[in-house]
Amino acid sequence: MIRKITIMLLGCLCFAWTDANAQKNHNEWANYKKYDKANKELSAPSKKEKRVVFMGNSITEEWVRIHPEFFKENNYIGRGISGQTTYQFLLRFRNDVINLKPKLVIINGGTNDVAENTGAFDIETTFGNIASMAEIAKANKIKVILTSVLPAAGFRWNKKITDAPDRIEALNAKIKTYAKENKIPYVDYYPAMVTTERALNPDYSKDGVHPTLEGYLVMEALIKPAIEKAL
Repeated sequence: MIRKITIMLLGCLCFAWTDANAQKNHNEWANYKKYDKANKELSAPSKKEKRVVFMGNSITEEWVRIHPEFFKENNYIGRGISGQTTYQFLLRFRNDVINLKPKLVIINGGTNDVAENTGAFDIETTFGNIASMAEIAKANKIKVILTSVLPAAGFRWNKKITDAPDRIEALNAKIKTYAKENKIPYVDYYPAMVTTERALNPDYSKDGVHPTLEGYLVMEALIKPAIEKAL
């Protein structure tokens, strides 16, 4: 009897630990901690400050790392997290955008959705995540710029995806149409970065997904005038 009770107790403890561990992983799925310290250290914007936040994935995160001057000189804040999909963007949007009280947010997402980082690609849901972020921002009196997904012929970490260009072009079309219908500025990086094979131009990338400094300079020439106009 004692042995049976002991086994039952151990089973309950294991279940409780597993359940708590799963809950912890679930809570950290959006990686809220990534910018938690930086967000807390960021003072409230002054009345004249025109704070701008770039919301994105590794393309945004690497942008800050490779060309930090672009962000520092223009008072731009990067909130990109490598590997994330728009599902995760949406969860951390309040922490990493709304609470920072910017005048403007630039949203660039979809690459990892297409690559199926967090599950099967569903264009309507991915588009809906982007639209939801835009609507949440506008509800908080934050201006929005939507941007195209960069071209990619495929993904080295998920070679099962063989129709990446088709997916990207279809998603971009939805974002562009939504932006036009809702009078939101749309910056189209795609034409300036794509090859005739619908891949990311090798002059601007080493891995076919992430821009090099040369690629980011092309993007900067497109996004900065749009930011200035929006503000």
